[in-house]
Amino acid sequence: MALSLKLPTAGGALADYALRGSTPPKPPAGVRFDRIAYSAAHVVADPLAAIDPWLQCAVDWDATLAYRRHLYALGLGVAEAMDTAQRGMGLDWPTSLELIRRSIDAASDIPGALVASGCGTDHLDLDAVKSVDDVIRGYEEQMAAIEKLGGKLIVMCSRALVRVAKSPADYERVYDRILSQAKQPVVLHWLGEMFDPALAGYWGTTDVDAAMETALGVIAAHPDKVDGIKISLLDKDKEIAMRRRLPTTGGPDGQGVRMYTGDDFNYAELIAGDGHGSHPTHGKSDALLGIFDAIAPAASAALGELAAGRVERFHEILGPTVPLSRHIFAAPTRFYKTGVVFMAWLNGHQKHFTMVGGQQSTRSLQHFAELFRLADAANLFEQPELAVRRMKTLLSLHGVE
Repeated sequence: MALSLKLPTAGGALADYALRGSTPPKPPAGVRFDRIAYSAAHVVADPLAAIDPWLQCAVDWDATLAYRRHLYALGLGVAEAMDTAQRGMGLDWPTSLELIRRSIDAASDIPGALVASGCGTDHLDLDAVKSVDDVIRGYEEQMAAIEKLGGKLIVMCSRALVRVAKSPADYERVYDRILSQAKQPVVLHWLGEMFDPALAGYWGTTDVDAAMETALGVIAAHPDKVDGIKISLLDKDKEIAMRRRLPTTGGPDGQGVRMYTGDDFNYAELIAGDGHGSHPTHGKSDALLGIFDAIAPAASAALGELAAGRVERFHEILGPTVPLSRHIFAAPTRFYKTGVVFMAWLNGHQKHFTMVGGQQSTRSLQHFAELFRLADAANLFEQPELAVRRMKTLLSLHGVE
């Protein structure tokens, strides 16, 4: 007998819904990829901490690190302390640094585990930042702290830089200073304003093509210090245009600077690639994605199929997850983290559905109901009975019995 429950419809009524999907495909032990794949991982809040959730941060470290080990076991790397972990949106810098320290330690005894950590300026008091030099000092403080732990850097966008920069030249100055000092090649991160409205006009202009020229110029000036760039603009054409222009030398292995897709709307086709050009980095994207947190088993299985040359099977597995991702990342896009954590709860990776900063309240019951349907359609429920039981709990809390 099929598992079933009542879910709200778009019109506000209730309708019977029976699960029709299956559990996610299981990648083989030791699965190998021919793409680098980072999952931007969420943090698990501590719901029992005696804090004011909107004002203070409490993390369940055991559950948070257990989820990272789950990702490593699937062959995925971890992009640590990024926006998916609510960086700058509930997760402060002291807690972020502790998260980075613990994550690096957890990866140290896992052969081949990849971890890269967000480096930004979010510890600065924006009202006290008066110059580009203040921004540089902010970046340098976090760089030093992460590199002291042996960490690889993901250089995040800076809200402070947006406030004080007068032109693209100010961005060039900041990134020239940071890249010149980096101990190992970094991943740059261009986060669009749909993810964080405070980053509107990054690279010194609201013209995306002009901004891209500035970013490409920064990379061209330091190809040996740039592993790759992650762009999160939700515009596949812009990503493709940029990856075709990345340097073919440099990067950590001298084989070129990589494009790490951050496009949670079009990741399947961007990772598969179009085979453009004679250089491999120009014809495909690697991945650094928040949605990989929510679809980790399917992402791992699909990437394994792609590496084995079974492209059709890659799309069969990953394609159905795209509608779910577009729903999770729907506007206001910055609230996507709520859907990611909701999926972790439904799949039994944490015992509760509470978030740092009380962010579980940012989406409606209608949103969660459609998310549930789309996750089922994408074969993403690892424990279907548990998922149904927990969805019924959420419905009950909203007065739906």
